[in-house]
Amino acid sequence: MFIQTEATPNPATLKFIPGRAVLGAGTADFRSQSDAASSPLAQRLFDVDGVEGVFLGGDFISVTKCGDQAWPHLKPAILGAIMDHYLSGQPAIDGTSHDEAEDGDYDPQDAETVAMIKELLETRVRPAVAHDGGDIVFHGFRDGVVSLHMRGACSGCPSSTATLRGGIENLLKHFCPEVREVVAV
Repeated sequence: MFIQTEATPNPATLKFIPGRAVLGAGTADFRSQSDAASSPLAQRLFDVDGVEGVFLGGDFISVTKCGDQAWPHLKPAILGAIMDHYLSGQPAIDGTSHDEAEDGDYDPQDAETVAMIKELLETRVRPAVAHDGGDIVFHGFRDGVVSLHMRGACSGCPSSTATLRGGIENLLKHFCPEVREVVAV
């Protein structure tokens, strides 16, 4: 089994691509070992000393390390944990999908605007962000402010503010004049 690794814009997160489906559809974000009780794969990764977060995508795994750990020391153990998981034959997640995508908080009068925002996020933003090992999920829309939940490599990324302001906010404002601002929650 050959597992590719890719750097992400977040220096604390690496993207691992096992060349096989991880979740297939949906995503799952685990910020602690206790959060990962439903995921044998995430549990194995949290067993590696220095792993602080695990994000599972359709065909990739993003692993976030503790600040004081060095990738050259962590990477072999993480690769081993991923290989062990695939050799075990266990699913990445027991039971149903763990995707945290939600309808969001918004005024029903804004349903048409919210539908446009969600469509733009699905078709233009999420695929680009997944390429960098993360995900952005709609959280709400109130008084012209779009709230987004950043996950995986996006969570805590130094360039996430620039991505929100320079990329996502400009895109949404262009197509939805009702949007005044985009914030991370």
